Amino acid sequence: MTTITTINPATGQNIRTFETISDQALQEKIDATHAAFSDWKARSIGERGELIRKVGERLVANKDRLAKLMTEEMGKPISQGPGEIDLCKAICDYSADNADKMLADEERELDGGRALVSYQPMGVIFGIQPWNFPFYQVIRYTIANLMAGNTVLLKHAPNVWGCAEALEEIFREAGMPENVFNVLYIADEQASQVTEHKHVRGVTFTGSAATGRKVAAAAGENLKKSVLELGSNDAFLVLEDADIDKAVNACVMGRVYNNGQTCVAAKRFVVVDSVYDTFRDAFVEKMRQTEFGDPMNENTQLGPVARKDLRDTLHQQVQDSIKNGATCTVGGELPDVDGFFYPATVLEDVKPGMPAYDGELFGPVAALIRATDEDDALRIANDSIYGLGGGIFSEDEERAVKLARDHFDTGMVSINGYYIAQPNLPFGGVKDSGYGREHGGFGMREFVNIKSLMIAQ
Repeated sequence: MTTITTINPATGQNIRTFETISDQALQEKIDATHAAFSDWKARSIGERGELIRKVGERLVANKDRLAKLMTEEMGKPISQGPGEIDLCKAICDYSADNADKMLADEERELDGGRALVSYQPMGVIFGIQPWNFPFYQVIRYTIANLMAGNTVLLKHAPNVWGCAEALEEIFREAGMPENVFNVLYIADEQASQVTEHKHVRGVTFTGSAATGRKVAAAAGENLKKSVLELGSNDAFLVLEDADIDKAVNACVMGRVYNNGQTCVAAKRFVVVDSVYDTFRDAFVEKMRQTEFGDPMNENTQLGPVARKDLRDTLHQQVQDSIKNGATCTVGGELPDVDGFFYPATVLEDVKPGMPAYDGELFGPVAALIRATDEDDALRIANDSIYGLGGGIFSEDEERAVKLARDHFDTGMVSINGYYIAQPNLPFGGVKDSGYGREHGGFGMREFVNIKSLMIAQ
């Protein structure tokens, strides 16, 4: 067994320690979750939905406590924590409201008879989740799978194990049957035992593309279906007819929200030449005014990076981009303070071959890229191994919608604003941003047995 210590990223001080469980205890947890499946799948969708709603209610009832816990463990500004919990409740309610429709049997034609397509639960689903939205990331896949009739295992990021523990308490308080949702306090090397286990029927992972490849390979080797929600370097396009004030405000929020640690954050800002200077001046000034501070302060907009190693990696990416020709307009220096803070930073003259262009900078660092025109802006946006989200700013809404729908090679596009997850809309990407969809009811169908029944008459 291994000792895991959670650390407050705003102070660098230890919070508490956890012990990983033994391999034998892990096997017992998996078996118990499998045993719980028989009863859970037999319950009606209405019964499941009633318990799911109660999970949402318990989350909201504990909102202040959970927001503080997120701030302590991963540095989320305390003002943003309640919104994450509200999103979790909305997911619970949407799933309970729409499961009947998404999972209903479908009548199909059949020569000499009739046919039904049925969506049946598969069994135990294993989720490996990151730290940046400690409650939302778990609720996103857990609720969809529980509504579908599956049971769930969670391996959460070790730096937010207090949040994982709190989720166990929430599910228990809501009256969820024992072992329907189980948290696994395991080391990274133990995860393969879960994927390989005969009772585990699917694996869902949110995190980096590098780790996603390993997770997908292990799942594939064991013939288990997987869903991957990976990183991105989302491009936000500012076209010549954009409302510049609107674009600047949305783009700054899209870059610094959650301390810049969001997979679907705005990261590359591709601005056509005719409005580049105007946008650049206003954007740089607003980023300059975005100061980091104590995440427990309600007025703080920018807290720390979640871990020291992540902050150091981010800084190295900035320095490597500068060495390759980028210009640092604001920020870009490690502050001499306690904790793992990084200033709001703007890089200009960003080109292919730089981390700021090709990679994912997971923190409050913006890459400004000048495009000659609309076609060039779209070329730059799609010139990426990633394809999660993106954005377009243009006052010609019809034109922007056509560009987004027909030409933007991503799973999601925001138009004239910055949006993250919506309970009623599919969430997911293409290319190295992964595959599969969550939300909007689509997540309920990712890990089900789509069964054909052919009835002769």
